[in-house]
Amino acid sequence: MRNMTPHNKAKINDIADIVLMSGDPLRAKYIAKKYLKNVRLVNSVRNMLTFTGTYKGRKITVMGHGMGMPSIGIYSYELFKFYNVKYIIRLGSCGSYKKDINVGDVFVVSKAFAKTQYAKDVGIKNPKDTLNCSTKLLKIITNLIKGDKNIKIGQAFSEDVFYNKYSLNQNIRRSNNSSVVEMEAYALYANAIYFKKDALTLLTCSDSFITKQVMSPEERQESFNEMMNLAFSLVEKIK
Repeated sequence: MRNMTPHNKAKINDIADIVLMSGDPLRAKYIAKKYLKNVRLVNSVRNMLTFTGTYKGRKITVMGHGMGMPSIGIYSYELFKFYNVKYIIRLGSCGSYKKDINVGDVFVVSKAFAKTQYAKDVGIKNPKDTLNCSTKLLKIITNLIKGDKNIKIGQAFSEDVFYNKYSLNQNIRRSNNSSVVEMEAYALYANAIYFKKDALTLLTCSDSFITKQVMSPEERQESFNEMMNLAFSLVEKIK
């Protein structure tokens, strides 16, 4: 049988209208096994593992998206366009530029800044370097996290190159006053804006440019529980 897209063999009904996405497919597997019931593997093309199950009776899909804007760009574009997905919540990691954002803290990306042609190339007319997340999802999550000092909301820098002279040199950073750096939120938000869908990025700080503390790969894969719990609290509120 022919795949739905070159990158996804799941049938339309295999994918829920809410998709949680993680860069690491093994983290997607961990999330699905930990939180969902009646879990099924619905896609494994290129080992971009995708699982669908239920959370408190609601159908939810968890999918990997790989690293970088081109990778999440492909998968989120196809989910919005071909699978009729309404909401994508990205669960990722970030590096902190700020003293008050420590390793292990959760960061909600209300805005994503990038120096890229992605938004223009996907079809947005006169796009800005800074794109907003879903107003609907941001309002819900803002109400959920009131009073929690370990969860911050703000702007993330979506960088194209992981090891680059800008992020590594504090004196020439081109982050446009972003609080954290990651690699995917801008492309996800561009696709959501283009298709008039809802997207939000939640990040766990895995390393700090200030303290130099860094999480291990194992910690990145399986210790982001506060962020995951927040994501599923958000899912419960979506109507």
